Amino acid sequence: MNAVRSRARWMVGFATTALLLGAAAETQAQNTKMPSTLRYGSGYLDVPVASVLPHLAITGTYSAFNINLDDGTDFGWFGDGSVAIGLFDRVEVGGTFQTFKDEDVGASLVGAFGRLAILQPVQDGLGLAVGARYMTSPDFGATADAGAEYQPGRLGYSSRSLRKNAGPGTSIQPVSTNFSPYAVASAHLQGFESNWFPENDWTLSLGWGDGIFRDGYDNDIYSTPWGNSNGWLVGSALHLQLSDNTLLNLMGEYNGWETNLGAQLDVNGFRVGAFVLGANHYDNLTTYRSSKFGVLGSVALCPAQGGLCRPSLMDRPEPQVVRVVTPPDTVVVEREVAPPLPTGTPATMCLATGENVNVLITAQGDTLVGPQRVSVRQLRPGVVFAGAYAEGRPWFVADEAIPFEDRNYSKSGGEVRLDCANIMRVGEHMGVGLFADARADRPYETLYVPVRPGVWQAYQAGLQRTRG
Repeated sequence: MNAVRSRARWMVGFATTALLLGAAAETQAQNTKMPSTLRYGSGYLDVPVASVLPHLAITGTYSAFNINLDDGTDFGWFGDGSVAIGLFDRVEVGGTFQTFKDEDVGASLVGAFGRLAILQPVQDGLGLAVGARYMTSPDFGATADAGAEYQPGRLGYSSRSLRKNAGPGTSIQPVSTNFSPYAVASAHLQGFESNWFPENDWTLSLGWGDGIFRDGYDNDIYSTPWGNSNGWLVGSALHLQLSDNTLLNLMGEYNGWETNLGAQLDVNGFRVGAFVLGANHYDNLTTYRSSKFGVLGSVALCPAQGGLCRPSLMDRPEPQVVRVVTPPDTVVVEREVAPPLPTGTPATMCLATGENVNVLITAQGDTLVGPQRVSVRQLRPGVVFAGAYAEGRPWFVADEAIPFEDRNYSKSGGEVRLDCANIMRVGEHMGVGLFADARADRPYETLYVPVRPGVWQAYQAGLQRTRG
C-alpha cells in the first residue's frame, strides 16, 4: 500500500513538474496528424510518441475489442475511454477509463497519464519525450482472495492471476503494473513524392518503458512465447493526405509484448479506426495470447483553430522562383513614344533549382530577362537567380573530383545547356546540387553540376582529374 501511495505521489510530482517546465519553455507549433491511441491520448495504438497535442487541444476517444478463443469461449467486447488535453505545446495529460465491466470480473479501471515533450521538431527531425501512466487495481468484490493486491493488465482486462503480492501457497508470479514510466524518441519525416501516391509523412518511434510495458514475463498466463523485450517499444505510422481535411494513418507497433496493427481515418477532426491486437498470435489460446479485433471512434477539438482539429502534414517549401533585381535608373523622357523592346529568340534557362525560366536570346548571344527584356550582362552583379552554383568555388576551379555514392566523378567535356525537364536532382556537393538524367538508373554514370544560370558541367565516373 505504501508503494502505491509513493507511486501516486510520484505521478502528481511528475504532472506538476511537467506543467511548470511546459509553461516556462519556448513553445513551438504542433501538428495534429498523430492519431488517437486506444486508451492514452495521442500516439499509435498503445505505444506513445514524442509529440504532444497543441495547446488546449482536446481529444475524446472510445475503443472496444472482442476476445474470442479457439475453444469457442467468447468473452464479449471490452470498451475503453479516454480524454486528453494539450498544454503550452509541451505537455499532454488526461484520464483513462477501462473495461466497463461488472465487479465480479474486475469492475472498471480508472487511471491518468501524462507526457512532457523535451524536444519537438516542427519539420524533419527528432523528438524526445518522457511520460507515465498510472492505473488503479481491479476489484473482484466479494470473490477476491483475502489480502490479494490485484494489478491492471496491459489490455485493461482484469485477471485474478495478476497480483502484486501473490501470497503464500500459490504458484502465481507477482507483477507490478500500476505505475508505468517511459521515455520515447520519434523521428518525424517528410514522405516520398510520387505522381500516383498521395502526399505523405512518416513517424517512427523507439522507446523504453517499465511497469505495464515490462513487468509480467515471469507469469506464464500473462507473458507471450516471444521472449522478454525488457521494455523496448517500437512504433511506425504512414500519414497519407487524401484531401485538405482528410488524413489516413496506417500504423504498426510492438508494445513490449505483441505486434499491433491498425488504420485510422481523420476527417476534419472526426476519427474512426479499426485494429488488430496481438497480430503475431497464430492460435487464440488465452485472453492475452490471442489476436483481437477492435474499432475506435475519436474527436479532436482545437479552440485555436475555431473548432475541430484540421489534420495536416508537415509544411512543404514553396517553389523557388527567379528574382531579377535591377539597379535604380534615371530616365529622361524626350518624346512620348516609348522605344521598342529588344527582340530575340525565345529560349529556356535551366536553373540550379531544377526549374526552367523563359528568356530571350539575341542574335549577338546576349540573354534578356524580365518584362523589360533587360540584358543579364548589363545587370550583373545586380541580377540574382534562385539556386546555388559552382562557378568560383575552390573545388570547381581546382577540377577536384566529386565523391557520390561510393564513386568519384570527374569533369567531362565542356560546359553545356540542359532542359530541366530532362534532369532530376539526386544529391548535393558542398552546397551545390547534383543532377542526373531523369531516365537514368543508379549507379549514375554522369552527373551534372550547375555552373551558372543556364550553364552546366558534366562529371563522369571513373575519369582522371583534368588538372592537378
